[in-house]
Amino acid sequence: MQTQCAVLNCTSGKSDPQPLFRFPHDPERCKKWVEKCQRQDLIDKSPNQLYRYYRLCGKHFVTSSTDSSTVLKDDAIPTIFDAPSQPQNGQVKRSKETTKDDEKESKGRKKIKKSQAETNKEDVQTIPEEEKYKEYLKSLFEVLVLLADQGIPPTGPGDNKQDSLGSSNFQALLEYRMSCGDEVLKTRHDANKECCSSAQLSQLIEVCEKCIRGKLMEEVKQNVFFSLITDDLVKISGEWYLPVFLRFVDQSNCQRERFVGFLSFEGDGDALAEKLLSEMTDKWGLNMEQCRGQAHSCSGAHFSKIKTFAAKLMERYPMAVLTLRSTHTLNMSLAGGMALSGVQLVMCTLKKIESFFSQTPSLYLELEHAISIFYPEKEEKANELKEICRTSWTRRHDAFEVAVEILEALLLCVDSVHDNEDLRWNDQVTHDALEISKALADFEFIMALVVLKNTMTLTRAFGKNMQGKATDVHFAAHSLKAVLHSLKEVSDNIDVYHEFWNDEASNLAAALDIPVTVPRSFLRKHQSEPGTIQPESYYKEHLSVPVVNHVIKEVNELFCENHLKALRCLSLVPAVIEQHKSTEPDEENVQLFKDDIPNAGTLSAELHCWWVKWSKKGKGETFPSSLHETLQLADVKFFPNMLAVLRLIGILPTLALEDSCDDAYKRFRMYMENTPDKFKSKSLALLNMNYDVECDLDTMVEVYMKTYPDTEEVS
Repeated sequence: MQTQCAVLNCTSGKSDPQPLFRFPHDPERCKKWVEKCQRQDLIDKSPNQLYRYYRLCGKHFVTSSTDSSTVLKDDAIPTIFDAPSQPQNGQVKRSKETTKDDEKESKGRKKIKKSQAETNKEDVQTIPEEEKYKEYLKSLFEVLVLLADQGIPPTGPGDNKQDSLGSSNFQALLEYRMSCGDEVLKTRHDANKECCSSAQLSQLIEVCEKCIRGKLMEEVKQNVFFSLITDDLVKISGEWYLPVFLRFVDQSNCQRERFVGFLSFEGDGDALAEKLLSEMTDKWGLNMEQCRGQAHSCSGAHFSKIKTFAAKLMERYPMAVLTLRSTHTLNMSLAGGMALSGVQLVMCTLKKIESFFSQTPSLYLELEHAISIFYPEKEEKANELKEICRTSWTRRHDAFEVAVEILEALLLCVDSVHDNEDLRWNDQVTHDALEISKALADFEFIMALVVLKNTMTLTRAFGKNMQGKATDVHFAAHSLKAVLHSLKEVSDNIDVYHEFWNDEASNLAAALDIPVTVPRSFLRKHQSEPGTIQPESYYKEHLSVPVVNHVIKEVNELFCENHLKALRCLSLVPAVIEQHKSTEPDEENVQLFKDDIPNAGTLSAELHCWWVKWSKKGKGETFPSSLHETLQLADVKFFPNMLAVLRLIGILPTLALEDSCDDAYKRFRMYMENTPDKFKSKSLALLNMNYDVECDLDTMVEVYMKTYPDTEEVS
């Protein structure tokens, strides 16, 4: 679309801002608008093309034509135009008598004018062709963006030929537009027998991705500092990709997250880490010097690769502090990173359980019935567990504790579904039930679940506070030392603790009639006979000890001193100040940001004034209780250092976002869960998750023509 007035030589713009109005859909009124504009190149255009691509500004309409400054009346016609210059009356006529020199000069001027006219004629013929090509590209981009916005794959099952789009959604929409009067597309189709080839569609998608990411990078650069966040690996077209998000605080002081794309995750070790960093900096144009935090949630087999990447990033950019991601609970993140067969069995089974019960509400009713059977005299407890099971309990802070409490009921439920005596369930449901039943009836699963439950009890409250309010997070940042002390005490006395855990697991297995055994995979690998290795000693060495050590190591890495200092700066939130009014402001923590604030020399004085302002609460007065509310205070602009520190805290991935700021992750999950694997596209995903990014069609057309200058000639 045009962003300026279609009237030639119109002066409206930055110096004279005016509202822009679309040409009307009505053919008769649209024709009148064209006549008033006196532009020959608009005469042949259809009302639909004029409506989509051309605008007239408000200075060409009388006041009575508008209902407000930005809304035209239905019958409005432009009437105000600069009068064209007309020849003056009474001009002196040229003498009929001319000298020979005058005749020669006149003939010379005529030749020049004729030559100029021919040249102008060629230009007039060239310009419409270029304009038609641009309009053709705009139509293609408009259809592609529409599909991406709605999460509809452009290609379809009929797209088997390399150079044909077959019966694709993209082709179908193009044909629909032609049937509705898009003459540019129709002319193109009549000339080439197709509107767009598969190769050109790939080029269009690539240009869309380039334009959207360019806008995102401009937005990040405008707000200076950011944090880098990655999610679990996803498989697209048979290859592993790493989803990447950026978090920053925008110009209106709101925390924001943006999905910026996928990075190919093929390779190992330092080479992979270097490749990822190179693509982010060289291809995407990201300035990693401004990165102030990083968070990763990769689990399982890829965990070590992510750790290598995080370490490389920290080594090169020391201010990119490793943190927890707020969208994942601490306990589930810690367990997800353990490369232990028993732990991975638990994590995989919990995902299967969540997916299984989400298929139909009837399965929840089956589980609730099983819970009632095992808690016949504890109705209150049974109701509590039923309520928990209606939520996404497999992602909760206490997921392992809940799993232990409902394990017997859960096994009874899936066994009943698998038996399918009353033929209520289809084959897929019964198959899924069997898979879950096999996992639950494995002693390795039970032992790992019990070890995780008892170990993670020590980090549960800390992790829950980390996802709480500002006062909770501030408290948690000061309580980590006690958490680590408890974990160290368990590690130092692991023999005693493991004995208790082994007894608990054995009793639970006995109740379920499950034999206490060493995993068969371990026995086969070491060519050992059953009974030669005692289960208690095996699980101590291969489960209890590594689980406790992993938790201690990860908690120390995720909450290093700089990370804790940044979290303690939540003491700047007025509600936290009011809660700790007897305490003096802690300047040591704020000094962490001394190189990133406007004036470090005035930090002490400004911090003191900020503290005084919020340390006394008036009667009936309420103080902002969150970081978001504090950043929105009108007075915060008078404290430039405090504002800078609050903005820097706001980009920490550890802190939960406001609901309205967490759209990027929600859109990502929806796209990955609702798009069939064969239709997933890393480029279209970027468009789908950033449909609100302003990138007009004219820009896309311009980038396309620069990137593929020969395409017009070829097509």
